[in-house]
Amino acid sequence: MASSAVTDVLFYAFAALTLLCAVLVVANPFNRNPVTSAMFLVLTIISMSGLFLLLHAFFLAAVQILVYAGAVIVLFLFVIMLLDLKEEQRRRIKFFGAVAGLLSVGLITAIFFKILHHTNLNEHPLPTVEGDTASLGKLLFTQYILPFEVVSILLLVAMIGVIMLSKKDLK
Repeated sequence: MASSAVTDVLFYAFAALTLLCAVLVVANPFNRNPVTSAMFLVLTIISMSGLFLLLHAFFLAAVQILVYAGAVIVLFLFVIMLLDLKEEQRRRIKFFGAVAGLLSVGLITAIFFKILHHTNLNEHPLPTVEGDTASLGKLLFTQYILPFEVVSILLLVAMIGVIMLSKKDLK
């Protein structure tokens, strides 16, 4: 019983931290710098990996941190630094964009609550675990080897393109 209580407390703590950091990514009251928002995105991803750990999805939690908090955030920061936005451009909020964003959030929230109202959570069976990392690796390198290699070549070309775009003109 004590283990269940600790798990519940950890779930609510990670869920609250995920939601708080996700809100701070978009509406950051501390600083209008996009780098600060990217750091809150890192905290959101790390707290989501804590939720994956509570689900005993250890591989998914590790991939979440390595791929998203590591590689994707570095890419975001690289683009933010490369663009070098002026302070005035960051502070302007367009009226149409703000209204469209609030309308979209309201619509998505209404759809969520409608689906939640019509769903009986007690009818659904618990999911069963079908795979582990060994079977995932075997499937990835046998049946899906061509898409895996295509994605690796695409990432290599993107990395070379970023290097070429970021080079200063040395004349």
